[in-house]
Amino acid sequence: MASKINEAHEHIAKAEKNLKTSMTKWKPDFDSAASEYAKAAVCFKNAKQFEQAKDAYLKEAEYHTENKALFHAAKAIEQAGMMMKDLKKMPEAIQYIEKASMIYVENGTPDTAAMALDRAGKLIEPVSLEKAVDLYQQAAGVFENEDRLRQSAELLGKASRLLVRLRRLDEAATALQKEKNMYKDIENYPTCFKKTTAQVLVHLHRNDFVAADKCVRESYSLPGYSGSEDCVAMETLLQGYDEQDEDQVHRVCNSALLKYMDNDYAKLAISLKVPGGGVKKKTAKPPHGGAGAPAASAEDDDDYEGGLC
Repeated sequence: MASKINEAHEHIAKAEKNLKTSMTKWKPDFDSAASEYAKAAVCFKNAKQFEQAKDAYLKEAEYHTENKALFHAAKAIEQAGMMMKDLKKMPEAIQYIEKASMIYVENGTPDTAAMALDRAGKLIEPVSLEKAVDLYQQAAGVFENEDRLRQSAELLGKASRLLVRLRRLDEAATALQKEKNMYKDIENYPTCFKKTTAQVLVHLHRNDFVAADKCVRESYSLPGYSGSEDCVAMETLLQGYDEQDEDQVHRVCNSALLKYMDNDYAKLAISLKVPGGGVKKKTAKPPHGGAGAPAASAEDDDDYEGGLC
């Protein structure tokens, strides 16, 4: 470890030397200085001196910027962020990665910017769902501006699921609609079907039956949706919800189609309640004394209420 630290300081000394000017050297050699700081950063990183590694990466970025090598400057700033991640300083890590992504965009490499923001979202997700949503939405916006709709929709999907987890359902509904429109534009209709199901669940949890019904009706225009398994399930769910039929809603929400959705939507399904507590349909009972059998008790009648699930 000590040898790596000494090696890092040797590279820093070389960098400082490259920055000096003289009678025969009128301009600092920013390119060589940046290269030496990059080597120093790696040495500090290998020695697990992450704070010093971060400082070295930032110096590298500074001299790349002086040399108009903005892409390399952004890469160095992103690496500084990763050093903060290793120090468990997530907010600082994200700040550096966001700064790097802005430089990537300015430098004409938006794909790299979006991927950096996606990585940042994954890093911060265990710490702050709210910030992760913001980063995924930023990344989606970058891809959308480049007409990379599939990648944009995938990132919007991450944001939508986290918005559901945060119970920010109004925003989730908006994000889902945008996501669904993108999949429609690229003619990925089966995914549109799944997004319609997610929309219905979100709207019903918002107590907005009209919006849920509208999502299904609008989806009839999607090739293959009408009569599909997804369509029939949503029609059945909406009918049961509208009629306050607890059994029917329970059957649909506990079907394999909904239970094996992304976890956040599956939780919406199994927790969905009909308004007013709903009603359970009673099974017919034989008359008292009929065939010598006693009437079933209310407790017995409920043993398998809603079916096995």
